[in-house]
Amino acid sequence: MSHRRIPSYRLHKPSGQAVVTLNGKDYYLGPWMSKASRFEYDRLISEWIANGRQMPSATSIGEMTVSEFLVAYWNFAKGYYTNNGQPTKELSCLREALRPLKRLYGHSLVHDFGPLALKSIQRALIDSDLCRTHINHQVNRIRRVFKWGVENELVPSDVLHGLRAVMALKKGRTEARESEPVQPVPDEHVDAVLPHVSRQVATMIELQRITGMRSGELVVIRPVDIDRTGDVWIYAPADHKTAYRGHEREIYFGLLSPSISHFPLVL
Repeated sequence: MSHRRIPSYRLHKPSGQAVVTLNGKDYYLGPWMSKASRFEYDRLISEWIANGRQMPSATSIGEMTVSEFLVAYWNFAKGYYTNNGQPTKELSCLREALRPLKRLYGHSLVHDFGPLALKSIQRALIDSDLCRTHINHQVNRIRRVFKWGVENELVPSDVLHGLRAVMALKKGRTEARESEPVQPVPDEHVDAVLPHVSRQVATMIELQRITGMRSGELVVIRPVDIDRTGDVWIYAPADHKTAYRGHEREIYFGLLSPSISHFPLVL
């Protein structure tokens, strides 16, 4: 059975009941083709999908191991962190964040994972020479995973409450190194490249330099996405980094320099 296939509503001939099989277990729904059995089928499928394609159990909250819990979360994450059918960069960041959690606490029970355990992971990330801000991001990702577990009744709520008590690493108050600030590429470096690329690529480089748009927004630019009715052109990318939050993105093209006056030819 493929990962995306929904288990079917079937007839159990010996009993005359409707049945669905979820994670290898049969769930009897009531008389075949009855309205009540259809409602029960929809309810079970909804819970199964919401729980990462696993059936929740009220008696097992927090009783699974961390590794088992991460399997359920990963099934959810693979479907959630996608854009146009492709995995986003956040999925890779999550994979990296969960490695020390699984390595150090994979065999522990979920309800035993507390603030000291999270601090030990924080310590391990410091020892691996990651920078302070990246460590804080990774610890926050781990907290987010357990928040999902509380939402889906896989993690006791007091576990998340305890994890929220772990403070972020503060600048000047931790052994974690600071990252070097990201600086813009010097103009002389950009200018040195321009003579060695095609006119179209040179135009794209110049356009990115004066607008500050992301590379991903530049390479997918289409004439239909640009409002050219005014003196200032407005580019509204069909897709962008924060589109999933409902944000709109507009990039403004003002007076173009003579070196890229041929920009419409690129379109």
